[in-house]
Amino acid sequence: MNKIILSLLFLAIMIGFTNHSFSQSDQLVVLETNLGNITIEFFPDDAPNHVSNFVNLSESGFYDGTIFHRIILDFMIQGGDPNTVAGDPSTWGTGGPSERVNAEFNTIKHNRGIVSMARSADPNSGGSQFFIVHKDSNFLDEQYTVFGRIVTDESFSVLDKIASTETGDRDIPIDTELAKIISAKVVNRPDVSNLLDLPNPERTSSAVAPSATGNQQFESPEHNVSLTVPDGWLLQTPDKTDETTPDIVAVGPKVGVMNPLISLTVQPTNQRTLDDLITEKDAMLKKITDSGDLKIISKQKKTVNGLEAYEIHAEGYFSSGGERLNVKFNEVTLYDSEKFYILVYTNGLDDFASQLPQFEDTVSTFAILPTDAISIEDPSPEESGENGGCLIATAAFDSELAPQVQLLREIRDNTLLSTASGAAFMTGFNQLYYLFSPTVADLERENPAFKELVKILITPLLSTLTVMEYAESESQVLAYGIGVILANLGMYFAAPTVAVFALRNRIIR
Repeated sequence: MNKIILSLLFLAIMIGFTNHSFSQSDQLVVLETNLGNITIEFFPDDAPNHVSNFVNLSESGFYDGTIFHRIILDFMIQGGDPNTVAGDPSTWGTGGPSERVNAEFNTIKHNRGIVSMARSADPNSGGSQFFIVHKDSNFLDEQYTVFGRIVTDESFSVLDKIASTETGDRDIPIDTELAKIISAKVVNRPDVSNLLDLPNPERTSSAVAPSATGNQQFESPEHNVSLTVPDGWLLQTPDKTDETTPDIVAVGPKVGVMNPLISLTVQPTNQRTLDDLITEKDAMLKKITDSGDLKIISKQKKTVNGLEAYEIHAEGYFSSGGERLNVKFNEVTLYDSEKFYILVYTNGLDDFASQLPQFEDTVSTFAILPTDAISIEDPSPEESGENGGCLIATAAFDSELAPQVQLLREIRDNTLLSTASGAAFMTGFNQLYYLFSPTVADLERENPAFKELVKILITPLLSTLTVMEYAESESQVLAYGIGVILANLGMYFAAPTVAVFALRNRIIR
């Protein structure tokens, strides 16, 4: 069978996406604050590395004296940054230990009282910063690592008090003493009284296939591509052992003999044409079809999103653990002069049709991004040593605006890209933005004064864009988006025009 299909089938067997069992942790952590204690229990079966990291940091005294530096009523309180002990407030939200924890995304919902790991746009960037959910925030589900929850009445009372604390710029509490973690102590469960008898944490519907209309957008700066995958599917980037190993894999909930999988494999053309690749594939597939383990349903050349493409539908057998699985796959290879982009959907024969529309959405939304397009969450070009890039990230890099840019990244990932209109807006925005952004970013690096001017000019823009975080529905995304556009048109175009005409009239008189 095609080596890429074999790699996917192996992943399907190795990666589970079914309901997890729940076991209570023997160790708890008590956060002592000026408003009372917050007691946290952990989910070691779901996020063992995050639990170990949090417990070890607590035992070492890492959290002592830190504050909840980002407080948003009816959303969450975020803390754990060592910079909040004695660092400049402009750096709050950027600190953490040198060691990072790889993502352990799971199916526990971000409901009230859940403790989850904060991170940057890199899924594997967790360190010490964590947040406690104040109001159900399920748009975060399966995108941040849940590793615990609060478990006493006092904990919920303290959560409400801290969440209601008055805040200023960047959601920092005005009275930091009200949000300070005096100490974090590791205790044994039997030593804590008045623990609530809580049910198992609520999970996403991992045993039910996602709806055909839901999707989440994913961008890969490494490969300069974007695509959508079904909402709720777990995105992974397997270690690349050879050129046939998938670069991106989306794993769906198991409803039959295996987990449905959608993958993208990027291979260099090495000066081969699409016809050359078709000849290679046909020769490989013929050996398998002759053995009777694979049946080709259809093959055709076509055009997809303006690119030459080759599509194969097939079904066959794959043995695992003594069980013979009847699987079906659809492979679409897209070609440009430098790379082959191979999109594959694999599922059990009986369940294949149920997820096929999602794969068709993935293929139809696949896009090759401009090579100079560095998305807003990427490191500043000053860090990477590259030219061009994002003018906003370059202007804000290593300044008091950096936390606001990080907030915008979260708004984009958690609000805009969670809706079809938001995703469409971001696609159009990126196309327009990167027509001029790399040139401006280069000028910023060449001229510090120009960089300062850009920073001053984008400050109102960053402030107005933050209102997008309050959009909770498709219609609100559209309404808030229009409002933000009109506000910025007023600030950057209407107001200066009125001023010019007023000055002109005064001169004429």
